[in-house]
Amino acid sequence: MPNYPNTIASKLPRVGTTIFTVMSKLAQECNAINLSQGFPDFNCPEELIELVNKYMRAGHNQYAPMAGLMQLREVIATKTEALYSAKYDPETEITITAGATQAIYTAIAATIKEDDEVILFEPAYDCYQPAIELNGGKAIYLQLKFPGYTIDWEEVKKVISHRTKMIIINTPHNPTGSIITASDMAKLERLTKNTGIVIVSDEVYEHIIFDGYEHQSVARFPGLAERSFIISSFGKTFHATGWKIGYCIAPGNLMAEFRKVHQFLVFSCNTPVQWALTDFLKNKKNYDELENFYQEKRDYFRQLLKGSKFTLVPALGTYFQLLKYTKISDEKDTDFAIRLTKKFGIASVPISVFYHKAVDNKVLRFCFAKKEETLEKAAEILCKIV
Repeated sequence: MPNYPNTIASKLPRVGTTIFTVMSKLAQECNAINLSQGFPDFNCPEELIELVNKYMRAGHNQYAPMAGLMQLREVIATKTEALYSAKYDPETEITITAGATQAIYTAIAATIKEDDEVILFEPAYDCYQPAIELNGGKAIYLQLKFPGYTIDWEEVKKVISHRTKMIIINTPHNPTGSIITASDMAKLERLTKNTGIVIVSDEVYEHIIFDGYEHQSVARFPGLAERSFIISSFGKTFHATGWKIGYCIAPGNLMAEFRKVHQFLVFSCNTPVQWALTDFLKNKKNYDELENFYQEKRDYFRQLLKGSKFTLVPALGTYFQLLKYTKISDEKDTDFAIRLTKKFGIASVPISVFYHKAVDNKVLRFCFAKKEETLEKAAEILCKIV
């Protein structure tokens, strides 16, 4: 093969394969229990599968409207008002997307221009920073305060400048399981008042929150809602991550820009699934009972680990549990995660990879969205590690 010169300069020179792909591949190679990537090992509700099948057979297999099926947008508007006392127009303020990652990218692409600054809180989910850089922006990094992974709002105040175009928040937070409180939201509302700063609020785990806490959506706060893209995920909510379908809510002026980009990224999303979700969402139990479902799994996993040498970090939301391993090893978290997979047969994700410059607090992330028998096998292994 001719040795042609490399004529393509990478737009993401520091980006490689995601940690989720790396650890899942290693888990497969080692025949390990995979608690690294955030997906359930149980199926989505049978009723939902039957509804998708029904609408496929009924012929709903062609393009949906660009913004999504109107009936689904109407149900989302009703749900959002009931939960957060916020009214959104399904015609102009709600768009169905090909998952949350696409929605996040679209919101950033619709907003960020060359040299705009975007404030990120680390550890940060890995899709934010590449989207910022691809659109010419600059990420400004602030660290969440360990071990509670909380925001220092005085630090935020110090880094806001005339170049700050966007702040990205995530609650409940992946990878840490922490949550943003009403007090936090009020502080953010004050900081961004009378500015042109846009908020991207990643709320894909909105229905997976524990211990009696209420999810504090930016939709609850008028001063934030007027400047915010809210991102949610049906895949996370209904145990169907492979369907890649979610939605974005935003005021009309922001959504108009969002749709300009959306139509040229994906145009429209899976039609029969949209029809199925429309019916499924009409029963509030299908999402209201999720917090109890996952809290039982979290509590069961934590109970199983009580005999281990790992330290349990509080998990207030998502389906991830952080474990601190300082009583076992002083290895780098990336090395320890690899050794756990190869030697002990259990895969996790090291938290340091969620920082732009590795911060190693000796913490690993484990997904507990698994069957009881999977959690039991995993905990049995973890309890034997000394």
